[in-house]
Amino acid sequence: MATRIITQYGKDPILKKVCRTQLNFDERLAEILDDMADTMYAADGVGLAAPQVGILRRYCVIDIGDGIIELINPVIVEKKGEQCGQEGCLSVPGVYEDVTRPMYVKVRAQNRNGENIVVEGEGLLARALCHEIDHLDGIVFLDHVKKV
Repeated sequence: MATRIITQYGKDPILKKVCRTQLNFDERLAEILDDMADTMYAADGVGLAAPQVGILRRYCVIDIGDGIIELINPVIVEKKGEQCGQEGCLSVPGVYEDVTRPMYVKVRAQNRNGENIVVEGEGLLARALCHEIDHLDGIVFLDHVKKV
């Protein structure tokens, strides 16, 4: 159990890069996922993606209060509705902006053992799923803020 340093927006270009597919489901991946969860909890966050800890791979962890969700190689396969609300990011501390996201999403992914899983979320979970998967595509929540 260890915490990692969270990459800060504007200080490292990794946050703007598209992550590579995770191919190996081994002890190293399990260790990183555990560290990411510890890091997220220590920072009082609800999600953390691999590039936020300097790893250019497609995985993230989320916990909105219902227990940890680990997603490897996630893909959003369905979206419904719309919600707009305040969003923040552990890589952009102290900044909160209104962002429009789907009200519901369905995500296809793999778990830490490489098994296929489906996660469905509404409200805050849908927001967190979209936010973390965006990180894997080099998108930060500020990219969704409407410029006036």
